[in-house]
Amino acid sequence: MLGTSIKTKVLGVDIGCERTLFAVVDVRGNILAKDEIRMDTVPGVNEFVSVLCERMQSLVDEHGGYENIRSLGISAPSGNYMTGNIENSGNLPWKGQIPLAAMMRDRLGLAVCVANDAHARAMGEWTYGCAHGMKDFIFLMLGYGLGSCLFSNGHVHLGANGFAGEIGHCCVYAHGRQCSCGSLGCLESYCASRGVIQTAQELMDENTCPSLMRGVENLTPEMITDFCEQGDELAIEVYRKTGFILGIGMANYASVINPEAIIIGGGIAGAGHWLIDPANESFEQHVFHNISNKVKIIPSVLSDEERNVLGASALAWDVKEYSLFK
Repeated sequence: MLGTSIKTKVLGVDIGCERTLFAVVDVRGNILAKDEIRMDTVPGVNEFVSVLCERMQSLVDEHGGYENIRSLGISAPSGNYMTGNIENSGNLPWKGQIPLAAMMRDRLGLAVCVANDAHARAMGEWTYGCAHGMKDFIFLMLGYGLGSCLFSNGHVHLGANGFAGEIGHCCVYAHGRQCSCGSLGCLESYCASRGVIQTAQELMDENTCPSLMRGVENLTPEMITDFCEQGDELAIEVYRKTGFILGIGMANYASVINPEAIIIGGGIAGAGHWLIDPANESFEQHVFHNISNKVKIIPSVLSDEERNVLGASALAWDVKEYSLFK
């Protein structure tokens, strides 16, 4: 049977804790149009879906309508590729099981897939970034949360229930800090955004050393990085401690998986060598000796925005096509 048309565009949606970015992407990975929604303006999931669909309509209309859109890929915290649900996210306001793929498919009449944000971003890194050509690597995402995705022999490893890669919720300190997941001592509670800020506050409380961080309202990891660049010793110590703990977590992961590389992305990775150098040193101290000095630790070369939405679009190309628009 002869096909009547080949659809050369997809929609990519990257749901974040502060904003959601969505875009029309063509088969070559060109972002044809994009827009965003601030999450604090749509607190309920039903309202979010309505606003997202309405806003996407205008983008799609500018590029030939839904008749030219093949499918939709969505990246979300705690998204499960196997079920299409967001499941018990600790970093989004929507609790419990959210059947997001089904909700969007019913509303749009398109094939929809949902995946964990680290899974989608790893797809973006593998397709367009420094993981291109690699078969065995870990993508580690350091931002508001801490997630990862493992590629094994050129394929994403999802696990039996779709939750593989939750390195952020592995314990690094018994009876340690409270994590958003409800457990104590998780890696995320030390190496994601809130953990970095807590480390800074603890260091300032422990001593009287002068620091540019003192008295700053709404301190952020980006500010701490800026203070490192200005020679602030206490700010530098924040990332030294963070890197040390991160190196232990990566060493445990790599000792089990034996990857070619660990690629680090997300906002915290913007700390650059202030974080990467102590993380690499700690990694080599703690990793299994037979793979010491054999695993590359690489900061992502893509911007978060570019990688995230392209990763979501890569998911869309991979899902079986379905559309009410023929």
